Amino acid sequence: MSIDDISYPEHTRHIECALEEAQKCEPVSTAFCVGCVLVTRWPGTIPIILSRGYSRELPGNTHAEANALSKAQSLLISDIGALLPNITPPPTAETIFAHTDVYTTLEPCSVRTSGLAPCADAIIASKIKRCIIGVGEPDDFVKCEGAQKLKNAGIEVIWVKGLEEKCLKEARRGHD
Repeated sequence: MSIDDISYPEHTRHIECALEEAQKCEPVSTAFCVGCVLVTRWPGTIPIILSRGYSRELPGNTHAEANALSKAQSLLISDIGALLPNITPPPTAETIFAHTDVYTTLEPCSVRTSGLAPCADAIIASKIKRCIIGVGEPDDFVKCEGAQKLKNAGIEVIWVKGLEEKCLKEARRGHD
């Protein structure tokens, strides 16, 4: 079942957390300031923030979702048992990602003018099942079809209502 428009307090709280990440971005006039939080929802456990990321956090013109995914992969490889200590046998990175939600302030990109891989592709490749988005990417630089690309790949997309203005204002910070 796909939910397109919904407002749950937990989703709002995690998008607010992603906005805190976006505020760490150094603003530039040619890109958006975006934040992302990955939340694991392993059955029978409380939700755990797996990783966080923001645009340009890591070297190489990186995007928030790619940074959060990269940091989660590193964490999972090095310390998967500590993340979910009571799960036997310990889950693999792929099984953890199957129970992980992506919270992002801006719709994951479907096109990169830099030639780097789009974030929608990285989310699809990770086999994450759900993406919760604060606001759609405006057509300032490219026409984004990230949410549709995710849906086409079988990923549930949820649009959080009530934070669109705040997410868009943060995204365009530094634009004149």
